Amino acid sequence: MAPAQVLCGKAAAAQMRERLKTQVAQMKERVPGFRPGLAILQVGDRDDSNIYISMKLKAAAEIGINANHIKLPNTATEAEVLRCITALNEDPAVHGFIVQLPLETDQPISTEKVTNAVAPEKDVDGLTSINAGKLSRGDLGDCFIPCTPKGCMELIRQTGIQIAGKKAVVVGRSKIVGAPMHDLLLWSHATVTTCHTKTAALAEEVSKADILVVAAGKPEMVKGEWIKPGAVVIDCGINHIPDSTKPNGKTVVGDVAYSAAKERASYITPVPGGVGPMTVAMLMQSTIESAQRFLEQCQPGKWNIQYNQLRLRTPVPSDIEVSRSCIPKLIGHLAREVGLLSEEVELYGRTKAKVLLSTLKRLKDQPDGKYVVVTGITPTPLGEGKSTTTIGLAQALGAHLHLNVFACVRQPSQGPTFGIKGGAAGGGYSQVIPMEEFNLHLTGDIHAITAANNLVAAAIDARMFHEQTQSDQALYTRLVPLINGVRKFSDIQIRRLQKLGIEKTDPGTLTDEERNKFVRLDIDPATITWQRVMDTNDRFLRKITIGQSPTEKGFTRTAQFDITVASEIMAVLALTDGLGDMRRRLGKMVVASSKKGEPVTTDDLGVTGALSVLMKDAVKPNLMQTLEGTPVFVHAGPFANIAHGNSSVLADKIALKLVGQEGFVVTEAGFGADIGMEKFFNIKCRYSGLRPHVVVLVATVRALKMHGGGPTVTAGVPLPKEYTEENLQLLATGCSNLGKQIQNARTFGTPVVVAVNAFKSDTEAELQLVIQLAKEAGAYDAVKCTHWAEGGKGAVALAQAVQRASQELSNFKFLYNVELPVVEKIRIIAQQIYGAKDIELSPEAEQKVVVYTKQGFGNLPICMAKTHLSLSHDPEKKGVPTGFILPIRDIRASVGAGFLYPLVGTMSTMPGLPTRPCFYDIDLDPVSEQVNGLF
Repeated sequence: MAPAQVLCGKAAAAQMRERLKTQVAQMKERVPGFRPGLAILQVGDRDDSNIYISMKLKAAAEIGINANHIKLPNTATEAEVLRCITALNEDPAVHGFIVQLPLETDQPISTEKVTNAVAPEKDVDGLTSINAGKLSRGDLGDCFIPCTPKGCMELIRQTGIQIAGKKAVVVGRSKIVGAPMHDLLLWSHATVTTCHTKTAALAEEVSKADILVVAAGKPEMVKGEWIKPGAVVIDCGINHIPDSTKPNGKTVVGDVAYSAAKERASYITPVPGGVGPMTVAMLMQSTIESAQRFLEQCQPGKWNIQYNQLRLRTPVPSDIEVSRSCIPKLIGHLAREVGLLSEEVELYGRTKAKVLLSTLKRLKDQPDGKYVVVTGITPTPLGEGKSTTTIGLAQALGAHLHLNVFACVRQPSQGPTFGIKGGAAGGGYSQVIPMEEFNLHLTGDIHAITAANNLVAAAIDARMFHEQTQSDQALYTRLVPLINGVRKFSDIQIRRLQKLGIEKTDPGTLTDEERNKFVRLDIDPATITWQRVMDTNDRFLRKITIGQSPTEKGFTRTAQFDITVASEIMAVLALTDGLGDMRRRLGKMVVASSKKGEPVTTDDLGVTGALSVLMKDAVKPNLMQTLEGTPVFVHAGPFANIAHGNSSVLADKIALKLVGQEGFVVTEAGFGADIGMEKFFNIKCRYSGLRPHVVVLVATVRALKMHGGGPTVTAGVPLPKEYTEENLQLLATGCSNLGKQIQNARTFGTPVVVAVNAFKSDTEAELQLVIQLAKEAGAYDAVKCTHWAEGGKGAVALAQAVQRASQELSNFKFLYNVELPVVEKIRIIAQQIYGAKDIELSPEAEQKVVVYTKQGFGNLPICMAKTHLSLSHDPEKKGVPTGFILPIRDIRASVGAGFLYPLVGTMSTMPGLPTRPCFYDIDLDPVSEQVNGLF
């Protein structure tokens, strides 16, 4: 018979690479910028592995696959290898992933454990037990097949012979070639016998084979005379044997005696150049298949996320009942759904987690999504549902319009939670869950701020005490102590010396005058602005006397406690953009002035590093979810009067990257548009560099009737009939406040969508009147919302309006230039946002302008501390007051946070408890550990 035809793997592989090139081009055409991704993980530095990897990288580059070679040293531990595998499993840019075997390592590493750690959907080598099991079961369309057997099957098909019904013999039983080859031939309807080196009468078995596949790893083990005439012979072996005719003294042969077998077979693969090139080609084909599956299942830029189905009830149950009616997703699962890697998430139980700032670095090249801020008209004391609207809008955009969306909200203080307000997680069917976790300790951020703030307070009083009771030399000896016989300045002390103009680093070289300047802050007690804080309403701490113990030697002073969310550290947390920036801001916080009128900072106190350590976890945003399973960042909770009342810049920035270009981030600004929104634009956006696409302005018929001249609205007291019966005239008059707040938002050049938050007592005529007047006042759109009763479904019209408005051209601009004088910036806000005729500064406020300007703080933005219940300083003046003079009684500085805050009228930074606080109803079920009565 004629010699066998040679099955050239090189030619077949070249043809396959051309086909794969075309498929990659088609994928790029379908999804611009998309490239299939292949990762190759190598442990050690074996020469043969390096050669094989080089071949794979070359083939990938030719086809258009983005291949990444990750090389770990041979000292890598099993845990390190598994961590690397986890990261590659979670990387959406990696579609195919192989571990190059064998592992060259000095450490005990289980190859089985490592190969099975690869995600089955990325296991393009087909080596995981899951893929092997599916192949064994015959699920060929739902698994990856090892590349060498897959290449063998392709070569057999190229012969044109019918596999079905043929007698096939596989010599070799490895998991990589022999076993999967047996399964592939079996499921192609051949009758298959598996043999190996221990098989009795091996020659006899081989001689029966119509199709022979040899992968025994023994050079020329199968002799030519064993071959059945006309058989198809596939030789997978690569063996090196001595050959004195070769320069390197070796030659490569297969597992079959090629020359003799060629004379009996009809088709045969050469070694090299047969199966080897096909193995690489099949790896590329599997990577392309995986990328195609990815495109079919997941649109690039779209999350593969499951939403919760609400079971709506009428009437709507209490907030806590609604919250508990829904089983939250595991927070780790939600994190994966929104594109976070496991190494970027720190779990705090089952329903909350912290997200690491390294996420921002990974996603730095990802385009931002659309940025939406929710604000409101001037509210009643009851609130008009901004938080509920924020959550309802997020649920509508995500669960109903199927867009990537994040809500970013503030963490509530426990003071109001246990006082009169209760929780702040939204309400009805638009909530953050679990609401107990949201409203209580969460992950401890507020406690960290309390500790950091009070450390500063303790440092101030301790420093004054020691300076008053010790000489310069004694102070110096204690501040720069001998350690192992050597005095050395700490880094923070070097910074203080530089601030004083002392360019010395050797403690022994300071003069007496320099030593005096270094050790004495000389704080003027009358100028101390830093107060102690706690996260509980306690009116009796509004003014206290400290230092009354005999050990303080009579050094007493009057002080006070504020609530923790009023601490400047909270504002710093909300405005920082990273750990380094937070550390700088914490060090710049001014706590008092010296007796010479110079600012004294936390850096001067030497406490900056310690504050950074206390805040290192608090700086990471907290991940939670809504009732319908959309993600929420809960991070920072600064007061909306003496601070800017917005959630953190970091949460917004990470969320904007995660949602991608077509997604949305919905955040909320505290109080009405004249306060929270104005500060959002002029302070938060100024520092973050972010620019909003849409303003959502929340309005209620109830509040507008109040502005039209309705009776006083009081928390805990039933509403008068004017609010529960239709009254279009009263409503129309009150819509002047809505018009003014629309005008305020448009002043910043951003389109406004009015969300009319409907209550069951509102009539359709009232709701339509508000919508009509909102549009006439310049709103891009105005829609009725029922998200409290219906969840995201009740905010779909709002979501669609927001989506349309986000396509409009935004001409965003700040209200004022920070370079303007302090008084002029205050006047611009008062006149353009509040409608004041002018401002009037008290002598104390005028003095502060002079002091802060002299100290170099005059170019900071302005954060007005004003009542939220009126556009003016008087909470009794409703509607749109005009012609009033805005009184500025004092001005204070939050230099670390980065703003000056003028005090308009009187206000307390430590709320008190009411006659009957919420905590009367709170209890814990000792069996179920369920919190009862909190909401």
